Amino acid sequence: MRKITIFMLLLSLLGAALGKSTKLVMSWKNPAFVAGKKFNRVLALGLSDKTAVRADFEDALAAQLTQIGATAIAGNTILLRPESTQLDLNYLKTQIRENKIDAVVVSRLIKVENKVTYIPGGPSISPFPYYTTFYGYYQVVYPVVYSPDYLREEKKVRIETNLYSTSSPDGDLVWTGVTDTFNPSNVDKSIKALVKLVVKEMQSEGVL
Repeated sequence: MRKITIFMLLLSLLGAALGKSTKLVMSWKNPAFVAGKKFNRVLALGLSDKTAVRADFEDALAAQLTQIGATAIAGNTILLRPESTQLDLNYLKTQIRENKIDAVVVSRLIKVENKVTYIPGGPSISPFPYYTTFYGYYQVVYPVVYSPDYLREEKKVRIETNLYSTSSPDGDLVWTGVTDTFNPSNVDKSIKALVKLVVKEMQSEGVL
């Protein structure tokens, strides 16, 4: 029974660790922003030269904004952007004005870091319960007396997300945040985790 309890505890801790693969590392809110102000129509925008990834991100961000009650428009639904083509600024301003957008949430990739760490081998340490009987101890310890050397690869993706109000001619920065995503193995899951985190943070800080 004790072994089962310890095993379940380890599983819960592992699940918690995996669930935090995306975290907020920095945020700032414009002190001039009036708390409680609500934006009517929000543009979800991703800056990327990859059309498919950009569209998936904007759709996910718009969906997350909609979940909290905002009227969100995915950038790919109103902006024509061929792959690897930069948007004309005047065209962007016209689309924002004609679609009556009063706020823009925009994200971009800052950097990707790849790190390889050498992990030297060493004697394995078994959980305490296995020491209570000789046969339990022998069965667990003998096959894994020493663990082999190995290399651990880690990948970190850093994203910047900004919220702008379009009420001024140039668009004032309301909020900015930087997130790190560790070892993303699935693009869709990573995008959903990212947009959920940043929208929740903006909501908790009272800017959405």
